[in-house]
Amino acid sequence: MGIWIPVVFTAMLFVLIAYFINQENAKYLLAGYNTMSEEARSKFDIVGYLKFFKRFFYQLAGFSTLIFCGAYLLWDERDALIIWAIAITLPLFYLLYKGQQFKKN
Repeated sequence: MGIWIPVVFTAMLFVLIAYFINQENAKYLLAGYNTMSEEARSKFDIVGYLKFFKRFFYQLAGFSTLIFCGAYLLWDERDALIIWAIAITLPLFYLLYKGQQFKKN
């Protein structure tokens, strides 16, 4: 049962991140955006990015938990955790790639 604690905690953390990040606090909480100059921020589509960001983290919470559940049923706990860790890590590269598309030229 203890194996579920980090999975549930991480999923709840992802949901809370998605829920609480908004346009008003993004300049304090979003890495990269918080270090941009005002000029650079004006060239960044923060509204579109936040829509993508929130959807991404809600989906990451749900799908990673489902992947862990499936892996837990098919394999042992150790393998399920490894698969779950990969399921969390790989989408982050997509977040980095897709986030670049919100810069306005």
